[in-house]
Amino acid sequence: MTAITLKTVIFLGSARNVVPPWGGDARLGDRVTNWVKSTLANRNEPLGEDLITHQIHIVDPIEVFGPNGALSHSGGELKAPTFFADPSSLPAAAMELQEVIKGADCYLIVSPEYNHSIPPALSSVMGHFGGSNYKCKPSGIITYSPGPFAGMRAAMAIQVLCHELGCLPVSKLCGLPTVYELLELDGTPKDADQRMLKQLPELLTQLEWMAVAMKNQREKTGTF
Repeated sequence: MTAITLKTVIFLGSARNVVPPWGGDARLGDRVTNWVKSTLANRNEPLGEDLITHQIHIVDPIEVFGPNGALSHSGGELKAPTFFADPSSLPAAAMELQEVIKGADCYLIVSPEYNHSIPPALSSVMGHFGGSNYKCKPSGIITYSPGPFAGMRAAMAIQVLCHELGCLPVSKLCGLPTVYELLELDGTPKDADQRMLKQLPELLTQLEWMAVAMKNQREKTGTF
């Protein structure tokens, strides 16, 4: 059996970093991100004659737009998308992030829903880089919420964004409602048999199939 390690970039959708007056997490999505990271780290799934593992890189808007972050020169308001700039004028950290994104085999988006749509931090981070960096690769969408709707309205909008960038989303979605009831702060499931948590393995099966197929085709013919 041949081992294949997929370079998997995880985009976080929330830049929230403040505890609300009524209490709770500074960023609820950290529970989800920790669960996703743990799931990937423990995943060794056969795909035909191959064994699939993941090498992950997390793109966190709190870090990317923070002091000395890769996109701090442009800011969350997207003042200077990379494809509008002379590459020689870009900070080294921005170029390094672009290379990570361009070198990925697949993408995961872990995001809440803001105003029934995409959080601005997510559309800004991904929008800083042109579609040539994402094309001919698959993506998977994981959304969450503190309430019952699991961020599904954001998932629909993120699908459109991914299509436009060229990282085609797989059909399986993973939506987690009432995250406080499902996951501990470190991402440990409160009930490992909870049916909502079974969505992610099914999404990853689709993502891995598409990632390997697209990787093989890129290596064979290049991209369009």
